[in-house]
Amino acid sequence: MIYDNTRCTLCPRRCMANRVTGRGRCGAGNLIKIAAAMPHMWEEPCISGDKGSGVIFFSGCQLGCVFCQNRDISILNYGKEIDSERFAEICFELREKEVHNISLVSADQYLPYILPVLVSIKSTLGLPIVYNCSGYQSAETLSMLCGIADIYLPDIKFFSPELSRKYTCAEDYFEVASRAVSEMVRQTGKYRLDEKGIMKSGTLVRHLVIPECRKDSLEIVRWLSETFSPEDIILSVMSQYTPTGSVQAPARRLTSFEYESVCKAVREAGFRGYFQDISGADASYIPDFHLQGVTKG
Repeated sequence: MIYDNTRCTLCPRRCMANRVTGRGRCGAGNLIKIAAAMPHMWEEPCISGDKGSGVIFFSGCQLGCVFCQNRDISILNYGKEIDSERFAEICFELREKEVHNISLVSADQYLPYILPVLVSIKSTLGLPIVYNCSGYQSAETLSMLCGIADIYLPDIKFFSPELSRKYTCAEDYFEVASRAVSEMVRQTGKYRLDEKGIMKSGTLVRHLVIPECRKDSLEIVRWLSETFSPEDIILSVMSQYTPTGSVQAPARRLTSFEYESVCKAVREAGFRGYFQDISGADASYIPDFHLQGVTKG
């Protein structure tokens, strides 16, 4: 893929922004911008393990969900701009903390800038690269990651065009995400865990169950079961929806009935799955971003 940073088409929005002189719809300009880099213990057990996942939180997002828990960085674009050399240093600093992997969170908008770095350091780094993303990725952009991303952590958020339009202004979300996840599984093949249960390669699909959207969630589980075998992917069903005060998003928390009915469908489909304790769905799941691990010293 040849990228023109004066007419950005990296994501399915294809906003055509000139990122040399301005910023895209995602909020990104012409430099890498990150909000935090740290060992993270609160991913799925096969990702965090006992030493944590080395997460790098990138600023900006092409999707902009109205209920986003990371809105400080995804929508308000909090973070610090760094150069490619500093990005490489951060990856190795995380490795020194003995993390299980390097996890790139919402990195799409910076892919042309970080990809050459990843190519140059991957063999020396010696850790799996996790691509943690919204599911709203074009297959063309994902092709850039073939051979670089060892593990994909995509969301599949919505099945219904009406819901995706309401919450993300992206009516084509499922159309795009279904193709994207299929491409991720094609690249990684069947998931692989080591003897300690740590994921070494493969695709782990996440789905956040949203209040009032239970039937939409069940449609997603149905599609996944019809498209992939239990050996192809791992599923993570999340209950951590937290009301943000947005008038467009549900103002209540998830009920046990809503969440458990989706978990039941995942189990019946035979997928290996991770399930959260619904009683723990509160603001503690919302990360604090203070440029941890971004600056030297």
